[in-house]
Amino acid sequence: MLPQIHQASLDGTGLTIGVVCSRFNQSVCQALLSACLAELRRLGVAKDDILVISVPGALEIPYALSRLADAAAYDALIALGAVIRGETYHFEVVSNEAARGIQQVVLEWGVPVANAVLTTNTDEQAEERATIKGTEAAQVAVEMACLGQALAQADLDDESSNDPF
Repeated sequence: MLPQIHQASLDGTGLTIGVVCSRFNQSVCQALLSACLAELRRLGVAKDDILVISVPGALEIPYALSRLADAAAYDALIALGAVIRGETYHFEVVSNEAARGIQQVVLEWGVPVANAVLTTNTDEQAEERATIKGTEAAQVAVEMACLGQALAQADLDDESSNDPF
């Protein structure tokens, strides 16, 4: 018997998506956000079903994500930001703690979060990646939201078909 393979849809129709976007490294973050929103709309997510929250920097992203997850009103969340290496250790602290916090939201709340917080060595690298990563974040969010719905439906179907006696 072959294993079941499920690949989620990229149809965003009916999904609600929360986006948290950092303002630090503003031009890069604006490019991330523009690309992300354009792709969400292309995938069928209604404009009224997208909420964008602006935060000062990458370290504030997990807090906003957590509040959105707590509201239980979103099928998926997206984290957008840019941490660009400087001359101090601060780059590592911000990069690591932002990533840890984002993953903690996923694990604690069970809501998918597409992490598009860029961590680059230079401004140029961040600028080169912004549009691609913004687009990919939207795709990941929609796919994971659809997967979550499919898995929830499969759980319901399995429970109703299993006779415990």
